[in-house]
Amino acid sequence: MTAWAQSLIRISNYEVETLQKRLAEITARRTSAEMRIAVLEAEAEIEQERAREDTEAGMLLQAYLNGWKLRKSAAEADVVEISAEEDGARDALSGAFEELKKFEHVAETTRLNRLVAAGKRETAAFDELGLRRRAG
Repeated sequence: MTAWAQSLIRISNYEVETLQKRLAEITARRTSAEMRIAVLEAEAEIEQERAREDTEAGMLLQAYLNGWKLRKSAAEADVVEISAEEDGARDALSGAFEELKKFEHVAETTRLNRLVAAGKRETAAFDELGLRRRAG
């Protein structure tokens, strides 16, 4: 394999690894945002249960739920935004994998072409040697 092909493959591998790390970070952020939503929903259920048992908590429940709705919608917006970012990162990673495979294919084709050319040279040398023996 030629030095330029090795360099391109090495650079492409680095890009793929970088994009994989970025995707993992984005996925972790999305999971965290989804967990925030689950926690908010659990908190709302607890507050509603408390409101059923305690009249003072029942009077404050509507104010709590108004704030809860705002926090939940913000968390849901974060999930949507992060999901879009994750889709973009997945697309970029797919593109980087495609580029890497192209470089690997070119390097392998170059290697095989060199082997074929060496085989042809060897065959030509043997043919020439055979012709010299026949003529001699």
